Amino acid sequence: MIAIITADIINSRKLTNQDTWITPLKKLLNTYGPTPKKWEIFRGDYFQIEIEDPNEALLVSLKIKALIKSINASEGQKKTTSIDVRMAIGLGTKEYSADRISESNGTAFINSGEKFEKLKKEKTTLAIQSSFPNFDYEMNLYLKLAVIQMDAWTVNSAALFNTLFEDPEKKQAEIGAILGIGQNSVSGRFKRAHVDEILELEKMYRFKLKGLTQ
Repeated sequence: MIAIITADIINSRKLTNQDTWITPLKKLLNTYGPTPKKWEIFRGDYFQIEIEDPNEALLVSLKIKALIKSINASEGQKKTTSIDVRMAIGLGTKEYSADRISESNGTAFINSGEKFEKLKKEKTTLAIQSSFPNFDYEMNLYLKLAVIQMDAWTVNSAALFNTLFEDPEKKQAEIGAILGIGQNSVSGRFKRAHVDEILELEKMYRFKLKGLTQ
């Protein structure tokens, strides 16, 4: 089993400088393998990435979400355009491996593509599809509730997650030193961003998936 994430950047076409999000996104995606075999940006603001270990798929999605939400894309002096990301995680097999991920196929690709097409109708920005309907139903309920909070992340909240994901063992004082704020401010951001709850959800995903694959 592998995971395929199919995604697009929300509001990207309102930006005059696409490099605002493309460069940092490429840097993150590069950590999971070479392009275009393992990941690819296409049609302007769409992208796909293959995650060889499906247990990591939700964490990767959270990293992408935090990265994009941490970008403060100012357009002119008075207007700020908020960008976000819409993602569908497909779990399944990879039956054909091409030189470009967009030309590879298998059930993971089908599940990811099918779920991605449903995201707008389902009014969510992050969801999962696999061959396990009960798993999908439960996880997507959790994700739909979590997305209410994640879609509302401020730039500061997203930056907090970015720093935390770089090293989950960092203490709040260390995170504060990186962000240039005091430990009390870090603690406040943790609560406002519901860090503990989001991380518990990520652990729950791993636990539920492990039960299916053993």
